[in-house]
Amino acid sequence: MADAGDPIHSDAADWEIAIMTVRPASADLSEEIVAAAKTGKAWTFEEARRIVERLERSGKSEVLFETGYGPSGLPHIGTFGEVLRTTMVRHAFRVITEDRIPTRLLCFSDDMDGMRKVPENVPNQALLHENLGRPLTRVPDPFGTHASFGAHNNARLRAFLDAFGFDYEFASATDYYTSGRFDEILLRVAERYQAIMEVMLPTLREERQATYSPFLPISPTTGRVLYVPMKAVDAAAGTVTFADEDGTEVTLPVTGGNVKLQWKPDFGARWAALDVDFEMFGKDHLSNQPVYDRICSVLGGKPPEHFVYELFLDENGEKISKSKGNGLTIDEWLTYASPDSLALFMFQKPKTAKRLYFDVIPRAVDEYFAHLSAFRRQDPVAQVNNPVWHIHNGNPPEITLPVSFALLLNLVSASNAETADVLWGYILRHVPDVTPESAPELDALVGYAIRYFEDFVRPKKVYRAPDETERAALAALDAKLATLPKDADSAAIQDAILDVARPIERYQDAKRKSPDGGPGVSGIWFQALYQVLLGQEQGPRFGSFVALYGIDETRALIAKALAGELVAPAG
Repeated sequence: MADAGDPIHSDAADWEIAIMTVRPASADLSEEIVAAAKTGKAWTFEEARRIVERLERSGKSEVLFETGYGPSGLPHIGTFGEVLRTTMVRHAFRVITEDRIPTRLLCFSDDMDGMRKVPENVPNQALLHENLGRPLTRVPDPFGTHASFGAHNNARLRAFLDAFGFDYEFASATDYYTSGRFDEILLRVAERYQAIMEVMLPTLREERQATYSPFLPISPTTGRVLYVPMKAVDAAAGTVTFADEDGTEVTLPVTGGNVKLQWKPDFGARWAALDVDFEMFGKDHLSNQPVYDRICSVLGGKPPEHFVYELFLDENGEKISKSKGNGLTIDEWLTYASPDSLALFMFQKPKTAKRLYFDVIPRAVDEYFAHLSAFRRQDPVAQVNNPVWHIHNGNPPEITLPVSFALLLNLVSASNAETADVLWGYILRHVPDVTPESAPELDALVGYAIRYFEDFVRPKKVYRAPDETERAALAALDAKLATLPKDADSAAIQDAILDVARPIERYQDAKRKSPDGGPGVSGIWFQALYQVLLGQEQGPRFGSFVALYGIDETRALIAKALAGELVAPAG
């Protein structure tokens, strides 16, 4: 179950650039693909096979996938990851079952929660303060665009999910509680009240035990969600009795939206009521999972199959917290890279804690296109285990990029290109048969590279002056490059760069072998090139960079380095 993001007003257009191919409208069910999927090693297939086994035991004729959302704010990167990963498992299930079993994805909004605090970044603060404690769907919309604050944020969630092309059904807790959809399970909670209390009480502190109830009545006088003990629970009548805020004893039916369930019992009750087959959640829910499961079982349901994913870490390796604001937002990722690269990041190692910060973006971009390039050359077994098969619902686009994102970043760095036109000038010289119109993905990457360089690379660039050994090596490299034809390819240039370093003791690596049997070249040589010429610690294959940037341009860069023009003046 994903948390909510920051409650910031924003138009649906914010996510229009983020369209992805994730709708499970059709699936490749060729014999080869189905056979490969049934033994696929990707984690999605493992989960799908567990669901198959579940159905074999239960005899159910359809599968319900669920994700949950707390609508106190905007959807965030965790929301995206949870819905995307669930969609991937759903697609894997459809393929291994040859799409013979109907599936549904229910996105459930817990919008009947009481508003506990007023977000600081929304208008009409006084109005919201007046409505503290009321269900979000009974709090007036501070933006004045929807029937309630809950409805406003639900609309934002749906716009978000629609922008990414997710196939889902939306569910509102308010609708389910007030329409009668949950009446049967609520009456069962009343009937099995004591059994649920026996599950819950050992998990609570002593002072909380004294006042705890799985039922949260909504005050008929103030409209607030009340955290009060029950004076009586009448299972036969289907009612609860409690003291209202003014001390008045009140009896209400548990049906009809008069009460809601505490969040832990709500989890289990929802699973039982809806017969959910699969739900994933973050590791922060792991300790509560046995509680959810036991309550579901107490209420006569069968707990769903679970998938527990690890949480993301910030740049310092600390858990991302929305209250701290130390994470990377989805809008920030989409400023510098495509949603497909983000989808790859979500797909890879979901049970491993990963840093989610700006510096992971370039690698994710290049890995995505590397997987995409490999896909068409692979056999079905390799294809179904390729991340892009899962990202694109089994039908990845045919895109081959002649230039990597890392290379583009280095090109921007060396050329100080501030516009796409300048960058395209270099690209067209290297690959003259592509244009922004014929290669829109590359054109998008050019824009991403310029923005990423300006915001994250340029501020951290630190050139250093070459020492005497490096000066001699750079002079030798300049002379070597001068001997190459202007149209030398990246392989020839890389060989020339290696030839320069081989006789220099500092750059020799005895663990590697050169073509003549002598020592190979250490990575120290390339690190020096990047530090001195580009002001960076590392980069992609240097021969590829030179081929793209140009031999003459690289020689000019070397001349500047030797003349001390790249190093910032002291003081």
